[in-house]
Amino acid sequence: MIPGIDETYTNLLQAFPPRPIKTEAAYAAVQARVDALVGKGELTADEADYLSLLGMLIERYEADHDPMPELRGVAMVKALMVEGDLRQRDLVPIFKTESIASAVLNGHRQLTVAHIDRLARFFDLPHALFFGDARPVVRRTGVKYAAAAAHNHLLHDKLNP
Repeated sequence: MIPGIDETYTNLLQAFPPRPIKTEAAYAAVQARVDALVGKGELTADEADYLSLLGMLIERYEADHDPMPELRGVAMVKALMVEGDLRQRDLVPIFKTESIASAVLNGHRQLTVAHIDRLARFFDLPHALFFGDARPVVRRTGVKYAAAAAHNHLLHDKLNP
């Protein structure tokens, strides 16, 4: 036995040795093992550590083979609304009025620094997710482009804990 490693953890490693995932079949096998552990209910510390290790393997495989599209700014807000089953009126605490929320979500107004700060706190996400790259902003007089106001290096840490 390796010092510092519980026998139960060693048994888990021996029963299903974690290896880098290279194929869909290996991905399915690791996912099945994760599902079995999660379905078990309350986990021991060893099982939780083992599950974390398997999760890292899955995350790496998915990042390499099926990268998530990067959403920012208003697109991120819209995706979070769908995910959270939120409506425009649910964002009134952020935008102050439903008409401002509508204007922002429809591209007629830009997100302000205050909006971004409140969105980050509301969704518990890094501010950087709500700053967009140059993007069209529809105005009554035409299309203007808004530049990102800041960059936040916490994005990677928040999305990959």
